[in-house]
Amino acid sequence: MRTTTRLGVATAALAATAIALTGCAAGSSGSSTSTASAKAATGPAVDLSSACPAKIVVQTDWNPEGEHGHLYEMLGPNPTIDASGKTVTGDLYANGKSTGVQLEIRAGGPAIGYTKVASQMYQDKSITLGYMSTDEQVQFSGNLPTTAVFAENDQSPMSIMWDPATYPKVDSIASLGKALEKDGGVVRYFNGAAYMTYLEQSGVLPKSVLDGSYDGTPAKFVSAGGKDAQQGFATAEPYIYQNQVAAWGKKVDYALVSSTGWNPYPEAMSVRTGDLAKLTPCLKALVPVMQQADVDYLKAPQATNDLITKLVQQYNNGWTYDAKVGAFAASQMVELGLAKDTDGYIGSMDEQRMQDFIAKATPVFAGTGDVKSDLKPSDLYTNEFLDKTIGLGN
Repeated sequence: MRTTTRLGVATAALAATAIALTGCAAGSSGSSTSTASAKAATGPAVDLSSACPAKIVVQTDWNPEGEHGHLYEMLGPNPTIDASGKTVTGDLYANGKSTGVQLEIRAGGPAIGYTKVASQMYQDKSITLGYMSTDEQVQFSGNLPTTAVFAENDQSPMSIMWDPATYPKVDSIASLGKALEKDGGVVRYFNGAAYMTYLEQSGVLPKSVLDGSYDGTPAKFVSAGGKDAQQGFATAEPYIYQNQVAAWGKKVDYALVSSTGWNPYPEAMSVRTGDLAKLTPCLKALVPVMQQADVDYLKAPQATNDLITKLVQQYNNGWTYDAKVGAFAASQMVELGLAKDTDGYIGSMDEQRMQDFIAKATPVFAGTGDVKSDLKPSDLYTNEFLDKTIGLGN
């Protein structure tokens, strides 16, 4: 990441957990860890060495977290952690065996000075794949084009949350807007969020309830006593606010922003568009490995969440995240259908959905990005490398 939409939510999780949890101890640069994902999976060996770079480098959009579980699931035992560089490197595993290449996972967000992933990918050509959400793909399609090859999640966890005791009849973002307008409440969000521009332009939320003063902390939400709503992640804040923000300590309700029609694919594994042809032999072998890792993580996330927790502790940059939040995230991804089989397998993207999103996003980014003229869905994604036999239901 992150786009400003994701950044604000992630910062909220950072600040909320920082209030309730003790700080994490720093790890030494270049250390290794015996904590890794469970490697009990069985199946035929996969050889990536003849088709892929000796080291596959992935640039993420934020600190390690449950939404990235599929990626850390692919790390073999005893990966090397570079705490100062905020990277982890190890053998890339598939079916419980090494694939003959290494995987380097780079943290994003504060680790790269909040640079956009697309910009980072074009500045550093050693990056093989990066996390790109469809909204960012559209926004930078003119000068930083990327092509998504695998969508580990079908829906974004981006949400707006509210106090169910204050607003018991609210059941959608639109009805929340009406209730807030009546009671004088606001939706507090990170200023500049593209999805909020869409919600205002489309009439889902009235301008009078929009408050871009969200600073990433739970203080204003708590002090409002339930009168105000706030942006959040369905995979984090509901658990954090009930269990780890002592000043709140109760349930929040929420609705996904995707339910309003602003429905990008979040954090899709993407390549520089100009490198797609060159990487095709590698992607044919690698993408099914990523699909299977996604399935394996969602079915048994604990060991990988332990690794994610250890990485967060050793990176020690102010972000706090524990395995309990990771377990909640993995559960929510499945229960809410954020991660699901589409067309009978996991990771695919839909052409009509892409076309609809381009139509909605282009006016939002007018004057703020570099949207390619006559942008088409095929400019943004391909499903050609996906294995149709790999899914949560298989």
